[in-house]
Amino acid sequence: MDTISQDHAKLDSDTIADAIRPLVEADPSIKVKSIIAESQSRFNYNVSYHKTWLTKQKFVAKFFYDWEVSYQILPVWLKAMTAKMPKSRVQIKTLFVYHESEEVQDVRVLHHVFWSFYPCIVAFRHCKLLVQVDSTHLYGKYKSALLVAVAQDENKNIVPIAFAIVEGETGDT
Repeated sequence: MDTISQDHAKLDSDTIADAIRPLVEADPSIKVKSIIAESQSRFNYNVSYHKTWLTKQKFVAKFFYDWEVSYQILPVWLKAMTAKMPKSRVQIKTLFVYHESEEVQDVRVLHHVFWSFYPCIVAFRHCKLLVQVDSTHLYGKYKSALLVAVAQDENKNIVPIAFAIVEGETGDT
């Protein structure tokens, strides 16, 4: 406490990140207000919402990787999944990147990805013939939607069948 100056210039995002590390590791979806409360009790200083939010984003990116790395390792994760469960299904569609109407070589972007785990495919055989699709919007740098197709088995349990990340909720996706 003695090292923090009156204007709290030393209470930067790195100091706050060190303090909140156990909280965010335990619950990455922790509310910013909870982090502010922890900072208040620990440093006896009210950290602004904006500074706390930026700190949390920085820590999450450091701990769980940032958007670019996450999208780059998605095909690796899906390939590992199909190696462990060979009868699972994966479809990835990427698009070329253009700069001034010329294709940029060796650069592609994710358009959509579809996957279904083999146990889900097997379980679908025992489900009722009604399939529901629900979505959740993914926010952040890349705006997209996560679609989940579900069915109900004979015991009225909800069974996830397939998953997809698409650019939005449209009839085509």
